[in-house]
Amino acid sequence: MTTATTAPPTTVPHVIGGVRTTGDGRTSPVFNPATGRQTGAVALASAELVHEAARVAREAQRGWRDTGLARRQQIMFRLREIISARAEDLARLITAEHGKTVADALGEVARGLENVEFCTGLMHHLKGDHSEQVASGLDVHQLRQPVGVVACITPFNFPAMVPLWMVTTAIAAGNAVILKPSERDPSAAVWLADAFREAGVPDGVLNVVHGDKEAVDAILDDPIIRAVSFVGSTPVARHVYTRAAAAGKRVQALGGAKNHMIVMPDADLEAAADAAVSAAYGSAGERCMAVSVVVAVGAVGDALVERIARRLPGLVVGDGADPTTEMGPLITREALERVTGFVAGAEGEGADLVVDGRRPAGDEGFFIGPSLVDRVTPGMRVYDEEIFGPVLSVVRVRDYDEAVALINASRYANGTAVFTRDGKTARQFGYDIEVGMVGVNVPIPVPVGAYSFGGWKESLFGDTHMYGPEAFSFYTRRKVITTRWPEASESQISLGFPTH
Repeated sequence: MTTATTAPPTTVPHVIGGVRTTGDGRTSPVFNPATGRQTGAVALASAELVHEAARVAREAQRGWRDTGLARRQQIMFRLREIISARAEDLARLITAEHGKTVADALGEVARGLENVEFCTGLMHHLKGDHSEQVASGLDVHQLRQPVGVVACITPFNFPAMVPLWMVTTAIAAGNAVILKPSERDPSAAVWLADAFREAGVPDGVLNVVHGDKEAVDAILDDPIIRAVSFVGSTPVARHVYTRAAAAGKRVQALGGAKNHMIVMPDADLEAAADAAVSAAYGSAGERCMAVSVVVAVGAVGDALVERIARRLPGLVVGDGADPTTEMGPLITREALERVTGFVAGAEGEGADLVVDGRRPAGDEGFFIGPSLVDRVTPGMRVYDEEIFGPVLSVVRVRDYDEAVALINASRYANGTAVFTRDGKTARQFGYDIEVGMVGVNVPIPVPVGAYSFGGWKESLFGDTHMYGPEAFSFYTRRKVITTRWPEASESQISLGFPTH
């Protein structure tokens, strides 16, 4: 009699100095969310491995900084072509570990490529300034120089896009990078590291270190690492910002969101309902820019809720690898249990559960359908907390002023939108609202690559947004050089404060 054996799951490695390693053997499981089954494992870094990666990055950055801007620019062009040509391979890898549909994953890759394309203009973005003859014989010029070694800590919900937002700009600016992706879907980061290397980025300039809190805290404490970019939940963003800033690092830490979409009485309700469904339930709501609250102004509430509810039974929920699927599973069983808890508790808080997306126990995979909760008010858990799942709340208000006050009272301020046909209302909304990214008849107002991404309040810790122009500011330091070439006979001692 023979006993069947199961091969151990493949372990996703770290990449340090171009070498793949699994470190000391500590790992975490990786699942296919559509089946609920473990498909592999990911190595988890010790603090010492993080420190070793920082040392390797420091050595590599010295040479990379000396690389000419034209050479770096050529590498960015090659990187764009490599990723674009193999976008579907990367998208399917994302789907297998995250669960989102292949179409959604392709969209993620496309938005990441926007920043690669922006970085191909690094020759322009890294230009300095020069002022001639500020005083007799005195010139001043300002340089942009790389920070050194930077760390990019990225979230599970966009395992390719957010690394491309951070890493590409940091490297284009002359830095070396330690990328710490989410341990839940780690393979995309290793895929990207291979693409950067193939494009011509030297070994050690981009290092991938997987890990949990031990690795993150080592990054925040390591003196070699001079700057940290982070995207994740607000509690962790606050921790990253506080600890890294205390260690003297430059920090941008993007946190959570509770994005509102106002629907005015004059709005096209069919278009608004389509937008609400698309923005709330795409990628199973696992987007920091997802609409999680619709604010129905005046008498539109009943008609709007009816239109949204009517659309939900037609959404196809299933394996993201199936081309007919419109919404895939959540990332983990813990995420499924958390989101299910919000749906279960909504009625007990006094809200109306119009559509219940919960599925019977025993279903394979981490699936939950779209849920719609009406007559939600501040103070309810379903309103106050970031759910990060396919749950849309509807809040009813009397007028525009109450809608704006509701949004401005939120501790989150990532994105918001207004649906209206009135230009004056739209303009006033942009003026009144205290949120970092605003859409007018655009439910998910993620800026195009030439602008920068980021919210206000507890959605961002630090004062610099991601990608685009602000990213080059974050990943560089400015140095001002004042120059004079006097004749020897002009030199003299002066103890006074320089006035020019």
